[in-house]
Amino acid sequence: CSRKRAFQITKSFLPILEWLPNYRVKEWLVSDVISGVSTGLVATLQGLAYALLVAVPVGYGLYSAFFPILTYFFLGTSRHISVGPFPVVSLMVGSVVLSMAPDDNFLIDGSNATGTNGTGALIDTESRDAQRVLIASTLTFLVGILQVVFGVLQIGFIVRYLADPLVGGFTTAAAFQVLVSQLKIVLNVSTRNYNGVLSIIYTLIETFEKIGTTNIADLIAGLLTIFVCMVVKEINDRFKHKIPIPIPIEVIVTIVATGISYGADLEKEYNAGIVKSIPRGFLPPEPPDVSLFSQMIAASFSIAIVAYAIAVSVGKVYATKYDYAIDGNQEFIAFGFSNIFSGAFSCFVATTALSRTAVQESTGGKTQVAGIISAGIVLISIVALGKLLEPLQKSVLAAVVIANLKGMFMQVFDVPRLWRQNKVDAMIWVFTCVASIILGLDLGLLAGLLFGLLTVVLRVQFPSWGGFGNIPGTDIYKKVKDYKNVIEPEGVKILKFSSPIFYANIDGLKSSLKSTVGFDAVKVYNKRLKALRKIQKLIKKGKLKATKNGIISEPGINNEAFEPDEEPEDNEDLQVPTKEVEIQVDWNSELPVKVNIPKVPIHSLILDFGAVTFLDIVAVKSIKTIIREFERIDVRVYFASYQDNLISQLERSAFFDDMVRKDIFFLTVHDAVLYIRNQMTYSDNQDPVFEKISLMQESKEPIEFTETSCPDDELDVQEEVRTLKL
Repeated sequence: CSRKRAFQITKSFLPILEWLPNYRVKEWLVSDVISGVSTGLVATLQGLAYALLVAVPVGYGLYSAFFPILTYFFLGTSRHISVGPFPVVSLMVGSVVLSMAPDDNFLIDGSNATGTNGTGALIDTESRDAQRVLIASTLTFLVGILQVVFGVLQIGFIVRYLADPLVGGFTTAAAFQVLVSQLKIVLNVSTRNYNGVLSIIYTLIETFEKIGTTNIADLIAGLLTIFVCMVVKEINDRFKHKIPIPIPIEVIVTIVATGISYGADLEKEYNAGIVKSIPRGFLPPEPPDVSLFSQMIAASFSIAIVAYAIAVSVGKVYATKYDYAIDGNQEFIAFGFSNIFSGAFSCFVATTALSRTAVQESTGGKTQVAGIISAGIVLISIVALGKLLEPLQKSVLAAVVIANLKGMFMQVFDVPRLWRQNKVDAMIWVFTCVASIILGLDLGLLAGLLFGLLTVVLRVQFPSWGGFGNIPGTDIYKKVKDYKNVIEPEGVKILKFSSPIFYANIDGLKSSLKSTVGFDAVKVYNKRLKALRKIQKLIKKGKLKATKNGIISEPGINNEAFEPDEEPEDNEDLQVPTKEVEIQVDWNSELPVKVNIPKVPIHSLILDFGAVTFLDIVAVKSIKTIIREFERIDVRVYFASYQDNLISQLERSAFFDDMVRKDIFFLTVHDAVLYIRNQMTYSDNQDPVFEKISLMQESKEPIEFTETSCPDDELDVQEEVRTLKL
């Protein structure tokens, strides 16, 4: 490995070596400082607020808004995203925390109690909070490990399976879950912590059952915060071109609310729920509890994917806007190490927040220097300003969270548009949203993903197909049902099957073939065999004679050839020697035997494989069988518009032989049609092709037929008999 190559590898792992030497101090530094200060203030408050979703003390939200930025600054490839907590991911972490450390596990005697749960029982909140912090940090550590593994294995493509409709439905359901979880904090209503299927329904029911215990001071503070935040955010959006820096309304509301709470002593006078305690400084790093890994591995997988998907989707928006690229696999590694590092300092899972990133970009942020400055603002809050926020009401923080959900709730208006554009995508959106609300976020995401994959399977298993015809005067072929002026070539059917062909949809190909040509090749062949057996018996009995133009009943004799289909076979006939007679049979004319043979109005079938990207071994065998079935009834099968990889695939599968050759493959449908026309023109000038039928007889003597006077164009059957070796 050369030195240059080693340096390139190092730069790919540490993107800071790529962009920091090119940093334009004079042009970018002031903008990054302004952006960093603004983003840091917002990050401080969102960290406190999102800690409520994780069910840990709010002070740990500050740690989660600080530590992830430090590692992402060196490892990340996005210049604009603001790394830290996000409500959807925080709620997913909180669901794991509450399921593994519910209040019921910490019930104690009244003498040692520090709080109550929704039923009035006494709980040890200190032990509970310590255990929940340990679970959250351990989960964060495990999520980081998974993300690093995904990045090293370069499977960033996995996020592609999270389609936009799926993500839209999931995040909308998550917003609803967040709203319900914060509603009880705004009302200051004590309820049990429900988890699992229908947990959100149970929470709503209990919240409204106890709505009579609502704390008026908290309710008023929460509603005012929601109203003011949403109004000012709307002003920021509408006048963003006129306002150089968005109004940091969360910061302003928090400062005002803290002052009012402190001045009016709302906790003592109105029993308002306040933050109470925010630790000053940092806690020493602690190792994760590895014994908990087995209980949270499934949840950590979904959290790792969702956190990465959110960060990358936001990062790509700004990368496209500012004309640079982000590396999906490196983002996995960057967030993985950020979460491993953060997990050691009692943080919960980090990704990016849409509103916080929008603040960082709109205030002029150019690079992650703005991010590291925002971390500095959070650091000041942790070290010096934390105590000043202790009188802040929790309902205000919950209201800040709710106010930031507007963008996710607005996604509901995407459903009518999706329904008009693609009904399947609309169904994915609705199904994922409903499943995530009813089953919970982790199972809902899995259900939505499986439903989305099922729609792909169904679309491939039941693809679009149709018969094609030619637009007169051109070499263009379009679907007959969709265009009025297209004309199908005479005696030719063209079928386009718009899907890869494999074991799951091969029956669909066969069904579409039958619908396009109008008959079943196997049934036609079997009916012809049955007719030939009857003809063979009647010729043997002398009731029919062969002429140059086909088979006719003997003149002047009642045509007894019309015998019931149910007539039993004469077993003795099967034991006698056979001779073969070459006789022309027009299968589309009326035959002198009572057998209903479907008409075959075509002589050629063209399969347009322009949309077929691959074939499995089942498809190869089935297509070869289809060719043989049509060849037996004198219908030639051709292939057109095939992709080059299909030929090599067919060769490996031993598709070609003496009967199936490569000369039935054409580059375009029109080439195949022209070839068929030339072949038919040539064959019209040749001798007719005769059908061979087996002639049963009772002895080895030459076959005798009744002599009759025949027109000049008739030939006695004896002249057509060709003796074969018995």
